[in-house]
Amino acid sequence: MIRFENISKQNSHRILYFEASAALNRGEKIGLVGPNGAGKTTLFRMITGEELPDEGQVSIEKNVSIGYFNQDVGEMSGRSAVAEVMDGAGPVSTVAAELASLELAMCDPGRADGMEAIIERYGEVQARFEELGGYELEGRAREVLAGLSFSQEMMDADVGALSGGWKMRVALGRILLMRPDAMLLDEPSNHLDLESLIWLEEFLKGYEGALLMTSHDREFLNRIVTKIIEIDDGSLNSYSGDYAFYEQQRALNEKQQQAQFERQQAMLAKEIRFIERFKARASHASQVQSRVKKLDKIERFEPPRRRQTVSFDFPPAPRSGEDVVVLKNVHKRYGSQTIYQGLDFMIRRKERWCVLGVNGAGKSTLLKLVAGSAEPDAGTVAVGGSVKMGYFSQHAMELLDGDLTVFESLEAAFPQANQGSLRALAGCFGFSGDDVEKKCRVLSGGEKARLVMAIMLFNPPNFLVLDEPTNHLDLDTKQMLITALAAYEGTMLFVSHDRHFLAALSNRVLELTPEGIHQYGGGYTEYVLRTGQEAPGLHS
Repeated sequence: MIRFENISKQNSHRILYFEASAALNRGEKIGLVGPNGAGKTTLFRMITGEELPDEGQVSIEKNVSIGYFNQDVGEMSGRSAVAEVMDGAGPVSTVAAELASLELAMCDPGRADGMEAIIERYGEVQARFEELGGYELEGRAREVLAGLSFSQEMMDADVGALSGGWKMRVALGRILLMRPDAMLLDEPSNHLDLESLIWLEEFLKGYEGALLMTSHDREFLNRIVTKIIEIDDGSLNSYSGDYAFYEQQRALNEKQQQAQFERQQAMLAKEIRFIERFKARASHASQVQSRVKKLDKIERFEPPRRRQTVSFDFPPAPRSGEDVVVLKNVHKRYGSQTIYQGLDFMIRRKERWCVLGVNGAGKSTLLKLVAGSAEPDAGTVAVGGSVKMGYFSQHAMELLDGDLTVFESLEAAFPQANQGSLRALAGCFGFSGDDVEKKCRVLSGGEKARLVMAIMLFNPPNFLVLDEPTNHLDLDTKQMLITALAAYEGTMLFVSHDRHFLAALSNRVLELTPEGIHQYGGGYTEYVLRTGQEAPGLHS
């Protein structure tokens, strides 16, 4: 359906692809993986024709419709979210627009003379609209938007008033409604809450076209894809199976390649010793000669290229008192919306609470109340003795000084620390070499998140309050963070839509629902087993 045939592509001085080949066949669901900057987005852009390979070709079967979702959604305003989503549905949206203008013309007294022709045309266009399934289209558009957590009011309001994250959902909705033959999704899981993510998972499982997608959510990949294409040092390697299988297979391949390399190195060393020992003896001249020739002809095995994996070890945090935070009879409203009415909640030392709830249930509000960046309208929030808190929020990323470099930001935060330990810290969080000289204003969302986290964790608090800490992190950095936090001795309160993160790190669940607030002993995995659902907004 879509084939990459011996493609080569260079981006300034960097070789992204060299004589690489791969294919996306009908009905296949493929996860595209590779380190940041490997060329995943470039591959999508070559399929859509926005970029061309330097050599080789990208061939696409005739009449294949392609829908491409990326993080750059462009300008949207002046239409409702429903109209914006329907606009992506191909020819039917053009017919819908003509139908709407004919309806206006029929109500215009100034066009009475041509009314017969207008009515005749209206009949033709209406028939075509019906034939294309236009009347079902609005219902389907609303279904998709509801799946992506839009309320009816949001669906009908001007899309221009939405935040960037919600506009992303509208752009994603357009592609889903279009149901093209091939869907290219670049990080569709990035701005979704847990309920929307699980809905999207089900939608994509039922989608019959071909799918090529990137995602930093391993659980999401595991449940949808049946094949992985990995970008590795200029080539495209295919693995049949989900992401977990790819990880195992890759590790196995590396092990085999290492063993092969070591065996050959031992054999070469033995041959070279023989040559060195007997090269001066005339009696062994022919043997020496034949071994030299043999060595010249041998195809040398390469050792496996080690992916740079970073790890971060927490320095031990000072011990806090047993009662970390106590909320008593807390009330909180925003305008006419009541978020909390008499909330009682206590966090004790070493508990790791994950907070679950649909959009607007008050997850971030709870974290703000605990962190002291919001005040309750009534009731008390008391932080215990010897508690040293670290609070990560999306807002923290906006507070970075754009004029400072990454390294200067670390120096400003820790003036007493030596340069070596700050460079090591930067390296753990993915800033190696010249990356530490980047100004904060040019950093991507993921880079900002990593920098804020590095600053927070260098001199570790004994109580971490984390609001969507993995939102912009790639798979490797996320895994590093999970490994580091699993060994962390302190207390945690966090919100995340990443199920791998939730399952690995929680030992308590606080569920916020319209019916009330429920507390569960045991972590996210036990919560799923007990409730039979992966998120509060889903009723199985």
